[in-house]
Amino acid sequence: MISCRSARPSVAPVSGPLAPRSVAFLPGVPGMIVGCGEWGFRNVPMEEHFRISEGFGFRFLEFGIGGGQPGRLPEEPGEADVAEFRALGERYGINTPFCCLENDFTLAAEGEHEAMVAKVLGQLRSARSCGATHVRLFAGFTPAADMTEEIWSRLFSAFEGCESLCAELGMEIAIETHGALEFGDDGSAVHINSVTTDRECLGRLLENLPSRVGFNYDPGNIKAVSPGDHRYCLDLLNDRINYCHLKDWHPRGDGWVACAIGDDDLDYGPVFERMKFDGVCLIEYEPLDDPEDGIQRSLDYLARVAPGFTLG
Repeated sequence: MISCRSARPSVAPVSGPLAPRSVAFLPGVPGMIVGCGEWGFRNVPMEEHFRISEGFGFRFLEFGIGGGQPGRLPEEPGEADVAEFRALGERYGINTPFCCLENDFTLAAEGEHEAMVAKVLGQLRSARSCGATHVRLFAGFTPAADMTEEIWSRLFSAFEGCESLCAELGMEIAIETHGALEFGDDGSAVHINSVTTDRECLGRLLENLPSRVGFNYDPGNIKAVSPGDHRYCLDLLNDRINYCHLKDWHPRGDGWVACAIGDDDLDYGPVFERMKFDGVCLIEYEPLDDPEDGIQRSLDYLARVAPGFTLG
């Protein structure tokens, strides 16, 4: 294994109005805003995302580009795709500043990596055309134990290039905390430490990424890698969170299946008490068979642990 502590020159900080904020809120204090994530809608038409969100009263909705999912915009959205998407937001009165892209900047083959970076750069422009201000990216799904110095170097270079473009476009990058996955026959997923769930690797990312690059904090994903560590890496990431997914995972066999917050044992109350992020927290209910029930359970749980939240 290549140590996550290996030296790398620091990147000069980028300042400006889009720098990640760190203003605290507490459970029960009006002002915590909750929106709706998109992954549980990935198999239904885009307008259904808006219809369901409107039914709950959400005013903020996440959307996705690429990945081959029918509930997302295509890999290369055209002008008509963008216009239709923005018209849905206007029709339903819902804001869509949060965009998810599918990427892996830890690919072992250099040519595949270069193609991935080129794809993401194009999709960043599409996301901005759709009105996004924040773009969720992954670092990648290579297990932390398999990272090499060559892969680390390409990873940092990729984020430097993406951040440079995002600064021009007026957007922020949010890297999701997400492990590598191995799926079982029972539908469960074994979560393996990646560079965004391993504490030592996270330290290296925080030290060397451009300072304006933030993190999509998903404590559920971190729990699924290290269920006994109730810090959920918040102590490391607190000052760099600019995006947030709310979900949990329930054990099944040797792995985990995604579930609503409140369905398992991740206690979000202490997380909210410590978290400095003051932006929109997105309910990410992943199962496809009961998305509306799962969203409602999530809202019911939030009413218990964070009374006073709003939907925007």
